[in-house]
Amino acid sequence: MGNGDTGVSDGAVDLVAEIRGDAVESVHRGHVAICDGAGQVVEAWGNPSVLIYPRSSCKMVQALPLLESGAGARLTQAQLALACASHQGAAEHTQAVGRWLDALGMGETDLRCGAHMPYSDAAKADLIRAGEGPCQLHNNCSGKHAGFLMLARHLNAGREYVDPDHAVQLAVRRAFEEVTEMESPGFGIDGCSAPNFRTRLDALAGAMGRFAAARTGGGVRADAMVRLREAMAAEPLLVAGEGRACTDLMEAMGGQVAVKTGAEAVYVAIVPELERGVAVKIVDGGVRAAEAVIAKLLVRLGVLDAGAPVAQRLTEGPFRNCRGIVTGRREVMLT
Repeated sequence: MGNGDTGVSDGAVDLVAEIRGDAVESVHRGHVAICDGAGQVVEAWGNPSVLIYPRSSCKMVQALPLLESGAGARLTQAQLALACASHQGAAEHTQAVGRWLDALGMGETDLRCGAHMPYSDAAKADLIRAGEGPCQLHNNCSGKHAGFLMLARHLNAGREYVDPDHAVQLAVRRAFEEVTEMESPGFGIDGCSAPNFRTRLDALAGAMGRFAAARTGGGVRADAMVRLREAMAAEPLLVAGEGRACTDLMEAMGGQVAVKTGAEAVYVAIVPELERGVAVKIVDGGVRAAEAVIAKLLVRLGVLDAGAPVAQRLTEGPFRNCRGIVTGRREVMLT
């Protein structure tokens, strides 16, 4: 491979098999790390020290400076959930972000995330029927960017808040390196134009473990961690949307656990009851595999009922074709 190779496949193990009839049709390989509240690895599969881009799985970390600075002291749980969201651009998402920007005296043009068609089929159909294109409010990261704008104003910094040297992104990098307890070896530009800092998988799981162990009254950072994880768990529809794995998993766990997906098959979970943090990376970027593994791990940890419809759907199937005939199933290989 060329100079851009991250070595993400090094030490990977088989994690998910897709089975048709009696034969394995395809296999997804990857890595898993589970950490305790001190950030120490307690269980792992594959290579837990593999370097990855966490992508959107780390949005709760990117939101820490918003609260720690005091800028977001009065934000509601719904707004904090949106700051951590990869939403699907449904009306409830775009309208809520729009109201947030209005309260700041700003608008959609102040965002720097760019526009894409909403992930919501209904919202997409509405735009097509109206003969309209998407705006930046439809971007799945628009809530995170509203938070960035709020922080930028609080810091009296410039409007180009996605620049890596901007005060907002310097604050994000500082928080990211502190909660992962490692210096990031660099960054890539994410789909929403903000820097995304590389880290080890076990360091990302360690950060989630620290979020899980945080308790109100434990200091500014602990208080911020609690507010963010509780907002995510309390507002799962805002974090993702109808039918999305993040939403369905959090709803099935009754608001006790926060989970978050990231592009290229990264997934994290924050489990306060057990003071555990989980991070998953699937080498081939297969989202179905990342969803299957995180669901299986949550069942393994005892916080998700194995019989819950979302657990069955993501981890096993069975899968049916357009005529309702069972064609296959899935197996998650966590031994």
